[in-house]
Amino acid sequence: MNIQGKHIVIVGLGKSGISAARFLSRRHARVTVTDMAGEKALKEKLEQLKGLDIRQELGGHQVKTFETADLIVLSPGVPHTIEPVNRARKKGVPVIGEIELASRFIGEPIVAVTGTNGKTTTTTMVGEMLRCSGKKVFVGGNIGNPLIGYVDGDEKADIVVVELSSFQLDTIDTFRPSVAVLLNIAEDHMDRYPDFGGYIRSKARIFENQHPDDQAVLNGSDASVRAIAGSIRSRRLWFNGCPESEYGVVMDGGHMLFRMGPERTCRIRISCAEHLGRHNLENVAAASLASLAAGATPEGIETAMSRFESLPHRLESVAVINGVEYVNDSKATNVAAVAKALESLEKPVVLIMGGRNKGSDFSLLEPLIKARVKQLVVMGEAREDILNAIGKAVPSLSASSMSDALRLASDCASSGDAVVLSPACSSFDMFDSYGHRGNIFRKAVEALRCKSQ
Repeated sequence: MNIQGKHIVIVGLGKSGISAARFLSRRHARVTVTDMAGEKALKEKLEQLKGLDIRQELGGHQVKTFETADLIVLSPGVPHTIEPVNRARKKGVPVIGEIELASRFIGEPIVAVTGTNGKTTTTTMVGEMLRCSGKKVFVGGNIGNPLIGYVDGDEKADIVVVELSSFQLDTIDTFRPSVAVLLNIAEDHMDRYPDFGGYIRSKARIFENQHPDDQAVLNGSDASVRAIAGSIRSRRLWFNGCPESEYGVVMDGGHMLFRMGPERTCRIRISCAEHLGRHNLENVAAASLASLAAGATPEGIETAMSRFESLPHRLESVAVINGVEYVNDSKATNVAAVAKALESLEKPVVLIMGGRNKGSDFSLLEPLIKARVKQLVVMGEAREDILNAIGKAVPSLSASSMSDALRLASDCASSGDAVVLSPACSSFDMFDSYGHRGNIFRKAVEALRCKSQ
């Protein structure tokens, strides 16, 4: 890809935008960065571009800049349907994302992971399974480490493992993973897509450039995944519902039995992953299947599984205070993730929900709320939406802050219960990220612990 002397516009100054701007500028492209936020709000990020010959347009987008570009690189946080981008496309300007840009400079095999829930855990597992099998691995993408950083770095890997959001898939063009994983598809980001079908089509793009000798790892129990499977050209491998006529993984007593081909079978002990909880079993199966497809060994997979620790903010047990367990599931930013959490918990639950609504149908949770939840506490912008949808299913309270929500929840909890933060919403009404929200929850729990001593 020839970028020298080209006018390339970077839209959005998140991590991927900053990394792409640095990469392109160092390779003598004429780079313009543009963001709706102003210079004051972006001060720390702009420091990372100091000393580079990069033009800045802050506090808004200028249509002319978009229309006269040779290439636009769109950050995942910026909708690919905004007016300046549409105007540029009509002028014939190509629009891609940082993932697509990076992939054009990568020759190593790529394992790509997407899905509504479980992406980060599965991506991290795949990386560890390959490392424990003796491979040099780079792990990046939506997991927080821009893929272009790998291209810009000195160390090269045997395999590149990348987590992909639907937003990143919206801006691919030629991106082709040798192994592509689709974990699940549930309603999410309905504030950004016209309908659920649009979201499904976005997720399905992970397979669109694969060749017949590439491999697709698919959830056999997900109806939406099954619906798109017929259009996939690559070799299909199934987990969580592998039909006898197909290849993939099935549970066989205390083992996972992998059928990778007519003469390729192996067994891996499930006991190596028991400490991760049953809610992670699908992720373990998908990661193991993808890793085997990418060249991992059964021994390396078992070693990685035995060493792996659950990631923060995902059904993370923070403390037990006066017999009540406090669980941080801040990463549960959609209805399906909350459902998974409630299904995995055996204790009576006092549930804290709320944040910024992404167009979710909270009423889908009503049966589980009735069955598993003794008290609901809601907070954030979505408070009224949640109360209107499920507020009558169980006793419900409204909180003004995280500390207020935790106080109300702990007052309702008894020994043997679990107070669970599982929001079903994004965090951006009150917090910088789901991680920030989870950390504030942890601090509130710690304050409660100190107070109870």
